[in-house]
Amino acid sequence: MELRLDIPEREKFIKMKGKHHKKEFICNTDSVAGSVSQRACVYSGARVVLNPIEDAVHLVHGPIGCASYTWDIRGSLSSGSELFRNSFSSDLKESDVIFGGEERLSKCIDEIYEKYKPKLIFVYSTCIAGVIGDDIKAVCKESSKKYNIYVVPVESSGFIGNKAAGYKAACNSLLDLIKEFPVLKKEPLSINYMGDFNLAGEAWIIKGYLDQMGLKVNTIFTGDSNFESLKKATASSLNIVQCAGSMTYLAKKFEETFDIPYMKVSFLGIEDTSNSLRKIAAFFNDKDVMLKTEKLIEEKTKMAKPIIEKYKRYLKGKKAAIFVGGGFKAISLIKQFRELGIDVVVIGTQNGQKDEYEKIEEIADYGTVILDDANPSELEKFMVEKGADILAGGVKERFLSYKMGIAFIDHNHDRKHPLSGYEGAINFAEEVYTTACSPVWKYVKDGVNKYV
Repeated sequence: MELRLDIPEREKFIKMKGKHHKKEFICNTDSVAGSVSQRACVYSGARVVLNPIEDAVHLVHGPIGCASYTWDIRGSLSSGSELFRNSFSSDLKESDVIFGGEERLSKCIDEIYEKYKPKLIFVYSTCIAGVIGDDIKAVCKESSKKYNIYVVPVESSGFIGNKAAGYKAACNSLLDLIKEFPVLKKEPLSINYMGDFNLAGEAWIIKGYLDQMGLKVNTIFTGDSNFESLKKATASSLNIVQCAGSMTYLAKKFEETFDIPYMKVSFLGIEDTSNSLRKIAAFFNDKDVMLKTEKLIEEKTKMAKPIIEKYKRYLKGKKAAIFVGGGFKAISLIKQFRELGIDVVVIGTQNGQKDEYEKIEEIADYGTVILDDANPSELEKFMVEKGADILAGGVKERFLSYKMGIAFIDHNHDRKHPLSGYEGAINFAEEVYTTACSPVWKYVKDGVNKYV
């Protein structure tokens, strides 16, 4: 199959396993102009990382649209405060663009403190704030002194990259905040869990596993976290990173600054969950921890495997396409679909890194299309050509899938059902079976073909 595209400049972002490519595969760069990229902005990347910090105020310094775009953008659950579910904006107007918005921002912080008395406020810079040159660092510093709280600037204005640059901006703000706290003595069997945003309570599921293994979770970055839990982060002996795209940078900074090593893990699917739990136990090299880990894996696998095998009988031989945010998630999804007997024929990510694409190509089947930062027309083209029955993606891909008459699997960050761990593997199998084997697709496809 030839990779013929509407936009020739996109050729270097797409490859097929087994086909020789003259040009090097490119990723993690600016989107090609005119391709209607799926990526979000820098500010959005920062907001989705920090938003689950439950007792923080998230103040967006920009037009009201920026705040509304990311209002409660994560499906994060909280065991404490619900303050993070509010969206605050300085609501910049035309006059602020002309005369500057620093005074407006300062007054917003005054009003927020008077009403909520928060200990922590994140102030996000947006494109407009960056263009007019507002010094949000100075405003934050002044407000911090005025109220004796932490007002943290987030340098997330546009023109510095894409959503991945926003992840980095968020991590830098977290690091700056944690540096303000006393460095604690390390606890021997303690962990920070990075890159989990407690979507549908997933962080609680994994924390439950770690508790059963005899390990203590100090801080989750950032699902169900709060001001006090962030203070405990430096007491950990190990950082584990689930969402590699958003948190590997912070994990590396923790290693450099606080001498806390890290490892990448994945709790998507039975295979990756079991392997990750064993890796964590091996790091601590504690006999009791390793025994408890093996017992946990045996019990959970015994519970989940028969259910997954039941659905596999109906799903074996079907074909899937994947388009998700990070490369590490895509790798785990390939394995999850294989656990169900499903072949993955198209794999794409919004923010995958070079090493992740190398791993994707290594484990992908011959002829699989691999693409970075896809646009809808490309996804449609390759799903049709490769005969995909299922698309696993986010909210923007849902409508494309439905219009094509193809089953859709929701892997977005605002979903309400957990997909992590053994319980998540069961939920995933049930969802794939329910949608892929629904008789509705026959009628949808008949309707699509009738009017095409």
